[in-house]
Amino acid sequence: MKKGRPVITRRDFLRGSTYAAVATLLGTPAITAGQQESEKRSRVVLVRHPDALAKGRNPNGDVIQQMLDDGVRTLLNIDDTTEAWRQLIDPNSLVGIKTNVWAYLPTPKEVEGAILNRLADSGLPRARVRMDDRGARTTLADCTQLINVRPLRTHHWSGIGGCLKNYIMFVSLPFWYHPNACASLGRIWTLPIVKGKTRLNILVVLRPLFYGRGPHHYNSSYVWDYKGILLSSDPVAVDAIGVQLLSAKRRDYFGEEKPFTRRTHHVTYADLKYNVGVGDPKRIDLIRVGWTEGALI
Repeated sequence: MKKGRPVITRRDFLRGSTYAAVATLLGTPAITAGQQESEKRSRVVLVRHPDALAKGRNPNGDVIQQMLDDGVRTLLNIDDTTEAWRQLIDPNSLVGIKTNVWAYLPTPKEVEGAILNRLADSGLPRARVRMDDRGARTTLADCTQLINVRPLRTHHWSGIGGCLKNYIMFVSLPFWYHPNACASLGRIWTLPIVKGKTRLNILVVLRPLFYGRGPHHYNSSYVWDYKGILLSSDPVAVDAIGVQLLSAKRRDYFGEEKPFTRRTHHVTYADLKYNVGVGDPKRIDLIRVGWTEGALI
């Protein structure tokens, strides 16, 4: 196996996500509107721990809890874990946790459990918490606040499966969002069923899937023990970092550029066309916490 450069540059990201190409396609008015909508910077926190995976490469629940706590405190810049969650979630709200149940790489139960633990500690009764994936359009529809959590992987239709795509189950006909490499996924985030509700996005990168071809592809040769989680209030920013990570791993593994089967431009469209978040790497602050060996980004 060849080894490429371990660090990704801004030029690499632009080439991988087609940010510049989409900006050109949408034109100056759309870009200006996007800038007026959000000149702020977005924060993404990467937390890694060498003991995140236990025997059999199963998540280590105690370590996952620590990683989540470290990530939320860092994201909110609050020293106390319980207070950070109280700032994040209204205890009077009805909270929906949107997970992902894809058989080969589901949201780990240990991550779900860590979230439930901290919601309880912050004073939210379990009866006011719902968790679902495929039935989200029904079961999570009346939730007033949402937590979005899923593993990162390559995807046949959208290039990557990340936090933006995880909300596709909130619409009645998901396949309507498949054309043009799922370019319109950002539109889902503007619909009343989810708009303005998401308090936290967690992109699980414990063992990401970085390569594959064809629908529902999975090959254990193309997952690796990255032992991390990415957190942000911004789904576009966290997915943009996800694109960076998978691009860097593909280059490191294959020793050359290995374009995604489908373009990942839905991330850029979500910024420039739908104003859902920040996709421009110049405005994303990546904060690294914990273990740094083999970080790639």
